[in-house]
Amino acid sequence: MNHLLGDAWYLARTDVWRLLHGREVLTWTFVMPVVFFYFIGMANQGGSPDEKDTLAVSVAPDAGFLADELTRRLGSRDYRVVVPESREKFLQYGRRLEIPAGFTAAVLAGTPMKIRFSRTGQDQGADYDRLRVSRATYTVLADLIAIRKDGAEPTAGRFRQLAAEPRTLELDVKTAGHRIVPPSGYDQSVPGIMVMFTLTVLFTAGAVSLMLERTHGILRRLAFTPMSRGAVVLGKWAARMAIGALQIGVAMTAGSVLFHVHWGPNLPMVVVVMLAYGSLAATLAMLLGNFGSSFPQVIGVGVIASNLLAGLGGCWWPIEIAPRWAQTLAMFLPTGWTMDALHKLVNFGASPATVIPHVTVSLVLALAAGWVLARKFRFQ
Repeated sequence: MNHLLGDAWYLARTDVWRLLHGREVLTWTFVMPVVFFYFIGMANQGGSPDEKDTLAVSVAPDAGFLADELTRRLGSRDYRVVVPESREKFLQYGRRLEIPAGFTAAVLAGTPMKIRFSRTGQDQGADYDRLRVSRATYTVLADLIAIRKDGAEPTAGRFRQLAAEPRTLELDVKTAGHRIVPPSGYDQSVPGIMVMFTLTVLFTAGAVSLMLERTHGILRRLAFTPMSRGAVVLGKWAARMAIGALQIGVAMTAGSVLFHVHWGPNLPMVVVVMLAYGSLAATLAMLLGNFGSSFPQVIGVGVIASNLLAGLGGCWWPIEIAPRWAQTLAMFLPTGWTMDALHKLVNFGASPATVIPHVTVSLVLALAAGWVLARKFRFQ
């Protein structure tokens, strides 16, 4: 047993050293994931992380008290309303609302006026933004109609009095359970791209390197050494697992430091989920390299499979916003159940026990694939 582990350790550290000397592996393992974190994160939230739920309002000097009333209503719609000092700063925000000059006077005179709402990006929150802005606008208009119906003069003070009056009809809202809010921005892109690139790198570099060793006769020479088949398979697997674990560690660190992703109160279980997923990805990569018949085939299957699994598994967008059939399908894919576990731990406040089935499935499949690999491993 000690001899097997010693041989496996020697092969693992040798392979890791060799793999990390490839510029392609270094680039796609440590650089490209961070680039994708940024661009996919920006696309998923339509602005910088500091702009989430922030609405910049540009109010003309003579817009009047109705502009102030509208701004107050926007604040009650869960926006953080800011009034930038200059036009240049105003245009830097992802959500912008412009209230024109003479707004109050024109509305009171019955003249149609347009307020302009603009937004950077058309992600899943765009329709919700339009709904919130429209609701704030229509409630101001409804209160104006109510004030005039009583024959009162519309003023800022009269709006405040109306807001303080008891309502004859109230809506009693109670939650039916914990609300699940799908993550967006970097909270979605960092875990998703991390899961995708772990699979992509292992399915390409990990599988191709194994095929190269067989093509160049390296594995055949290992077969003539005193090393057992088990030691060779374990050593090759451990090298690819080490690359995956290193990539996961760098991705999580970059997500925390560069993109301010909070991994939740159960960070150790998040690490366990990712390591279980990495062990399965490393084993599947070796199966691909072991049974592949040509370099184009291995690379093509690796790239297509990793991207297909990433898209269907919810790595590119929250699977919670997809149709029910897509959510069900995702739970049959390693990327899908891994993303589900990450969302539960990081975003939905679930306990570590909730994701034990996810970890168990990954480990059981990794062991099953490893058993097949140990029996069918090709030295030539």
